[in-house]
Amino acid sequence: MNTVSRVLLGASIVFFVHDLTFAQKKLDFAQSWGQKQSLTVRTNQYPGWADGTAYLENDVNDSQLYQVNVKSGKRSIYTIPAKEGTVVYVEKNDIFIKNGSGTAKKLTNSPDIAEQNPTLSPDGQYVAFTRKSNLYSLEVATGKEAQYTNDGTDVIYNGWSSWVYYEEILGRPTNYKAFWWSPDSKKIAFMRFDDTKVPMFPIYSSKGQHGYLEETRYPKAGDPNPEVKVGIVQLNGGQVTWADFNEKDDQYFGQPYWAFDSKNFMVQWMNRDQNNLKFYQVDPNTGSKKEIYDERQASWINLDHDERITYLADNKYYILKSDKTGWAHYYLYKLDGTLVNPITSGDWQVTEIKRIDEKNKVLYFTARKENSARFDLYRVDYSGKNLRRLTFGEYSHDVNVSPDGKYFITRYSNVSTPDRFALVDNQGKVVRQLADSKAADFSSYTYGKTEYLHIKSDDGLFDLPLTITYPTDFDKSKTYPVVFSIYGGPDAGTVKDTWKGTGNQYWANEGVIQVSADHRASGHFGKQGVAYMHRNLGHWEIIDYSTIVKWLKSQSWVAKNKVLITGHSYGGYMTCLAMTKAADVFDFGIAGAPVTSWELYDTHYTERWMDTPQDNPEGYKAGSVLTYANNYKGVLRIMHGDMDDNVHLQNTTQLVDKLTDRSVPFELMIYPGSRHGFDRSKSKYDFNERARFYYQYLLEKPLPKEFK
Repeated sequence: MNTVSRVLLGASIVFFVHDLTFAQKKLDFAQSWGQKQSLTVRTNQYPGWADGTAYLENDVNDSQLYQVNVKSGKRSIYTIPAKEGTVVYVEKNDIFIKNGSGTAKKLTNSPDIAEQNPTLSPDGQYVAFTRKSNLYSLEVATGKEAQYTNDGTDVIYNGWSSWVYYEEILGRPTNYKAFWWSPDSKKIAFMRFDDTKVPMFPIYSSKGQHGYLEETRYPKAGDPNPEVKVGIVQLNGGQVTWADFNEKDDQYFGQPYWAFDSKNFMVQWMNRDQNNLKFYQVDPNTGSKKEIYDERQASWINLDHDERITYLADNKYYILKSDKTGWAHYYLYKLDGTLVNPITSGDWQVTEIKRIDEKNKVLYFTARKENSARFDLYRVDYSGKNLRRLTFGEYSHDVNVSPDGKYFITRYSNVSTPDRFALVDNQGKVVRQLADSKAADFSSYTYGKTEYLHIKSDDGLFDLPLTITYPTDFDKSKTYPVVFSIYGGPDAGTVKDTWKGTGNQYWANEGVIQVSADHRASGHFGKQGVAYMHRNLGHWEIIDYSTIVKWLKSQSWVAKNKVLITGHSYGGYMTCLAMTKAADVFDFGIAGAPVTSWELYDTHYTERWMDTPQDNPEGYKAGSVLTYANNYKGVLRIMHGDMDDNVHLQNTTQLVDKLTDRSVPFELMIYPGSRHGFDRSKSKYDFNERARFYYQYLLEKPLPKEFK
């Protein structure tokens, strides 16, 4: 902003222009890493709804939880109802129950034997749990226990997952839980696993004088899987009713679902090749099964698909989520497996059901429709008609819909707009802006701007998405090194058009370009894009990433010999592959816990994309980092936890063996006692060493004292 003042000097008028622009400042060390306020401020948070008329608000100033009337904006302190706030948990191996008012009660007394995954029944009167690989329940009021199985051993688990099911099918959030209450609280379904034939993988711990071996039943690609049975028990005990499957068959079972009336139990079944999904309706009283759905795909079907089945309360229909057309969409089915109609369709992806209005037959859901890097809320009739976007603007939205569906709260942003919150009605009208995290002095800072853009793939078929955070005071006449951060796994893209915070600003201040990019199989282009990975992991990812890096190196402002790629797990695999197979494109790499050859990883994940090593030996060879070790050049830093039970240290050891045979320079860091995520005690060291690597190879100057 300029202003003009005038001074009379004799017969002349002299004009002076005064620059009143505020001197802009850069973020300091603490601000750059989000350790203190800068571009944004803490705002009130909106965790949910008290009811259809009031939303919840966590006040940043007094840390109090309030309920706020939608219409008047009046707020009052919110007290969680005792029943609603009831939780069960394990402390010192025993189960406790605590209600919303904070009153706790001890339910078991076996401190020397661990109880696991206590789960409250829907009616709140019972708790189911596992103990020593057997399934139990207890009555909350009396503490009376019921034991349903008694054959649990170190290789047979009832209601407790085998490792591969925990990791790949049921998911880590289950904490190995493999049992499910019926809605009427009268039955428990569970899975029984027999790991007898699953090979044991030893993990060596160096602790103590002699160390010890931790042994896990871990099926690597092509190995025998656990044998699995699906059972149902009555709350009051009696014999287990086994679903009519042959546990000796080479098969998988996915997340099961109870019907609302508890009269049917839906079991997902899949063949070992993972290209045929069937639903069976199981009678919980007899175990008899009836096939009601059969889906086949040329590539694979994701058994761990979220929201596969959503039962409707009318006990007549369910909503299926499937990517059988090449894009994930919702379908309306009758309980007997008859398709009524697709609810959504088109070349875009649905993501999550937010509310089902059964009275008016309306589905509220989020999707990546307008832009694959953004999420929006939509409503659509069961019939598939009257599809409407309810969110607004060029933003990505994270929404929370009210219980009656009349309103929703959205947290929205994009790469240039910090998080904001708004209250919106179900017609898409903004009722009230609630909070804005943008700091009042935002404009007084100079910082590295982030841009969201696309690069055309080499074959011209895809517009590959990426974000670039430019250096502070970016000057196109200068050249800058690049940090290229990726993950790279199938249907696991990381590029989102959202505010990135300040975690990238330190390196922006230091003159580093930071890039995040996704390939054709990352999910932005639906299942039809992901299917490019079938039987050839590593192929298209490296081609597309190389295309992006070649484009970067063609820009005048990119240093041609200073592109560093970095990632963890699948991203570690991509990094190692980039530094070998694509060593002419990438210059430096930092790889965390990499898979280096796919026969070293587990059955369900690996074979989903690659089939077995016996069926696809050439694909396994082509996708292995070890195949290209002789091409390695540049500088690669590899990091791995010695207790990693997911991607075993064996992967890194085999790559190290190849590299040391060639006598080529690389860096290796083993983190003792660390799993797939490194132990917290190693965080500072790991943080500083990454910074040291950036300074040594990209910036070519000493590590600043702030890191020491």
